Amino acid sequence: MIQIIDKVVNKQVLENSIKRFREKGIILPTFAEMRNPELVPEKIKNKLKDIGLWDFNPLNLFRITWKNEPKAKGGLYGGVNYVELPSSITGVKARIVLIVGKYFPTGAHKVGAAYGCLAPRIITGEFDPAANKAVWPSTGNYCRGGAFDSVLMGCTAVAILPEEMSKERFEWLQKSGSEIIKTHGCESNVKEIYDACWDIRKNRKDCVIFNQFDEFGNPTWHYNVTARAIEEVYNKLKGPKSQLAAYVSATGSAGTIGAGDYLRTIAPHIKVVASEALQCPTLLNNGFGGHRIEGIGDKHVPWVHNVKNTDVVTAIDDEDCMRVMRLFNEKDGQEYLKKNGVPQETIDQLNLIGISGIGNLLSAIKTAKHFEMTSDDVIFSLATDSMEMYQSRLEEQTKEKGAYNRDQAIKDWEKSLLGQATDNMKDLTYADRKAIHNLKYYTWVEQQAKDVEDLNQLWYDREIWNKLFSQAEKWDEMIKEFNEATGVLKSL
Repeated sequence: MIQIIDKVVNKQVLENSIKRFREKGIILPTFAEMRNPELVPEKIKNKLKDIGLWDFNPLNLFRITWKNEPKAKGGLYGGVNYVELPSSITGVKARIVLIVGKYFPTGAHKVGAAYGCLAPRIITGEFDPAANKAVWPSTGNYCRGGAFDSVLMGCTAVAILPEEMSKERFEWLQKSGSEIIKTHGCESNVKEIYDACWDIRKNRKDCVIFNQFDEFGNPTWHYNVTARAIEEVYNKLKGPKSQLAAYVSATGSAGTIGAGDYLRTIAPHIKVVASEALQCPTLLNNGFGGHRIEGIGDKHVPWVHNVKNTDVVTAIDDEDCMRVMRLFNEKDGQEYLKKNGVPQETIDQLNLIGISGIGNLLSAIKTAKHFEMTSDDVIFSLATDSMEMYQSRLEEQTKEKGAYNRDQAIKDWEKSLLGQATDNMKDLTYADRKAIHNLKYYTWVEQQAKDVEDLNQLWYDREIWNKLFSQAEKWDEMIKEFNEATGVLKSL
């Protein structure tokens, strides 16, 4: 049976963790506080005023929220960070809104998903931060988020990621003091990461693996935090005839798309759209390959993907992402956008959208066209990270294709942005969803030793996903008890 994490499993390990947190002055935020930072105690807010957003300070656990002020140091909280892309840049009538991950610590929202995996294991006595190392298998941002959370929670991180990921990722991991294990390949080489995990399981008994692809804490965090951030922005922006029409998310670890499960509870007719790379169209047609849309590892179906809640699959050409990246971030591209009526305010915000965010945007455009959406329809997606993470990719494109100019901007605008069509899309039937779910068997039962009964439970048990997502309520109770036991909050 699928495990529900709702009770202490090892009292001695829990006591060890309490002692460790007391000694290092660590306080855990609740999911409610990450969702609504107004609940954060004032004495924590006062101390945050002197702490940088990316500082390895335990109090930065309280900056795991979509609502950080966009400041490098001393910021507190405001509304959800987001950018709305007008029709002048999307070419469609539907309103497309991306919530922005840049202002999380590490510059990406994965610190939240990692928290959702690590914190529950600490408060239940399943992980000893003094004795265990936390292993974070990822294609980049998740292992960075896990490394950050690990340092803040007083434990050592082991980061596993493909060797072809951006140099910015590796440079930051080195600075964090994490052990780094490079695996073969690129974004799509997930099996190689899993193989490295099996090697660790066999040979390093002090390590605990937090695999985002099978840790339910990952989508649970997005269900309880990311989805509520989207709901808040929608309520702020909606007009009298508006409808929350679609939610678009790259599948990746299937954590972020889990927000769609909550959004359907408030908008039953919403289209939940899974986006992936055309060069590796796993969900679209069981395809395979390598691609350049960093942050959306694929070539398998994550264990934690509730496929029943996915309505549509879109596949985006990674070349289009590279072209739009340059259009949005090169001087000649921005000047061309402005001449075509894109507001300067929008242009100034385009650097908030990283490569996977561009992929999400293009999928949102395809979705708007496919369903013939109007100005009353609002589509939400995410800019999980920003171009701050990909300056080396811009440099590589310049070396490969030469300096960017107006002629190239025209081509990229017409083809890669406005030219997005409704090809490489699939409306999923029940049979389609079941077929995608069944693909989990080959990765998770045959390769990763999951139980086939659990696989069937994830499909046939109508209550299991609600039970998994509602774990956060129990975790909040346990986090409060844990903080009370450490006494750190009282001593601030």
